[in-house]
Amino acid sequence: MASNLISKLFRPPAFTVLAAALRSRGNVAAVTGTRLLSSDPPPEKISRYPVPNKKDLPYDIVELMEEVESKGGFLPNVFKVLSHRPAEFRAFFTYYNELMNKETGSLTKADRELIVVTTSIHNKCLYCVVSHSALHRIFSKKPTLSDQVITNYENAELGPRERAMLDFAMAVCRSDTITEQHFQSLEEVGFDHEDAWDIAAIAAFFAMSNRLAHLTDMRPNPEFYNMGRVPKDKSKEKERKRWACL
Repeated sequence: MASNLISKLFRPPAFTVLAAALRSRGNVAAVTGTRLLSSDPPPEKISRYPVPNKKDLPYDIVELMEEVESKGGFLPNVFKVLSHRPAEFRAFFTYYNELMNKETGSLTKADRELIVVTTSIHNKCLYCVVSHSALHRIFSKKPTLSDQVITNYENAELGPRERAMLDFAMAVCRSDTITEQHFQSLEEVGFDHEDAWDIAAIAAFFAMSNRLAHLTDMRPNPEFYNMGRVPKDKSKEKERKRWACL
């Protein structure tokens, strides 16, 4: 009963969205025809802490992992690494869902991912920079913007709205003193106080996530590096489906 309740709390709709993003563009597993299984030993060390065997994990966590893996084609390493502490795994992904998949407010999914990329590069987090850059490329349909932001967001091709958003996120990330001027700068480009909370909460949550990644020496999945960089050739995809029907 408890595990079912937990599953309902933090699985839909967030991981359906995540899985769809993982499989939608540039997924290496889809391109090569290979599929990594959560029960397989990792091809390289992904954490300095032990990664539990699937058979030793609670059912609700295994069910979630298998759903994400099945729909996305691979299981992001963050699921494996954080499963070392199941109770914290549940709390982490519950809050992740509230921040990254909510339907209210002015932030788009691409906005949220760009905040993660910008603050994570400041915090020198390899895992979050690589994985959330991939998700930003998919949601934004802009294959180069996250790379520009990684190098220097102040010199990236951002509009006034995105720049104000990232300036505020970085103020929170650096633990600057937040003043009314910060809120006014957001309001000038269309954000309200609730949006400011969302921006700040994402920056704060991923500051914690970045530090857990440092602690565990979490390694990004190879699949993330190419995702969303090259659009699918729709004509080839249609031809492949046509032959598959013959």
